[in-house]
Amino acid sequence: MPRPRPIVFVSDFGLGNEWVGLCHSVMSGISPQSPIIDLSHLIRPLEVVSGALLLADSVPYIPQDAVILGVVEPNVGKDREIAVETTSGRCFVGPDNGLLSLAWEASGGIRAAVEITSADVVRPIHAESFRAPDTFCPATAHLAAGTPIERLGERLDPATLAVVTLAEPEIEPGRISCEVIDFNRFGNVQLDVRPADLAAAGLDDATGFRVEALSGAVEAKRGNTYADFDAGEYGVLFDPRGWLTIVRGNPASALDGLGLALAAPVWLRGLDGAG
Repeated sequence: MPRPRPIVFVSDFGLGNEWVGLCHSVMSGISPQSPIIDLSHLIRPLEVVSGALLLADSVPYIPQDAVILGVVEPNVGKDREIAVETTSGRCFVGPDNGLLSLAWEASGGIRAAVEITSADVVRPIHAESFRAPDTFCPATAHLAAGTPIERLGERLDPATLAVVTLAEPEIEPGRISCEVIDFNRFGNVQLDVRPADLAAAGLDDATGFRVEALSGAVEAKRGNTYADFDAGEYGVLFDPRGWLTIVRGNPASALDGLGLALAAPVWLRGLDGAG
């Protein structure tokens, strides 16, 4: 028999209730030898795009044989409940709302997709407002235990699955128009800018940037780590997930200082004549 596969679990459930523990209990009962890795349960409530980004950015660290369960579900019980097998071998289980789409693309694309409907997998639904223990968790654990994906339900055309589409920055020589794609509890603000975007704007060697938001503008120096900035000083660096991030020296918050929010526009210009 194949060895049980690891399970990676990400959600917006939080840690102040029993939901994560109930899901663990169900999955452990079906595939007791599968380690369960809690990637995060602190995705901001109902923020599908934030969850999709975190999951996709984590793919390089996730084992190739893992089964990934993702639950960020604003429309509980309304979206199809799906399982996807990728060409890399990883499987994904979750709602058909785009949450898993960036990660399955980062895992090589879809080999097979099914709707989770099999009576041999789905448990009696105890609460329509919290279906994960009765649908997603059994499906995840059965995959981890070696059940072929085809036994979970009817095949789906991958072209019918919901996907998340990220905005692309607008790039000009010396200037980038971008937007906020995420932020964390420290007030660090992720922009939809990768190293290649800085290079395309001629800003890859810039020592600092003028950061403009609707609420105002600041000058931010370039750094490599948070300790490069004095208390309250604005800076920019590439975070561990590869996104250009506006920060402030601890304990200040760039998010609060610039009055930013998800999808807020930001404009970057190089200082010292860069670009």
